[in-house]
Amino acid sequence: MHFIWSLIVGGVIGLIAGAITSRGAKMGIISNILAGLIGSAIGEGLLGHWGPQLAGMAILPSIIGAVILVLVVSAIFGRAKN
Repeated sequence: MHFIWSLIVGGVIGLIAGAITSRGAKMGIISNILAGLIGSAIGEGLLGHWGPQLAGMAILPSIIGAVILVLVVSAIFGRAKN
């Protein structure tokens, strides 16, 4: 059950990161979940585990990490298309 909550919370975090960066329309459900889960690891690694937590993820650092991840991935793949 914890695994399912992690996927749901990861998806919401990825969705928020996509909305903040204006790249959410290009991201699908799987991309949102991956951005949220990986972004959570990045954010918590850089900023720690402060603030409210849900499904074992600190929400604010996770969103910041997901925004960083979405921007970096967009920059890499945006350049590869040109």
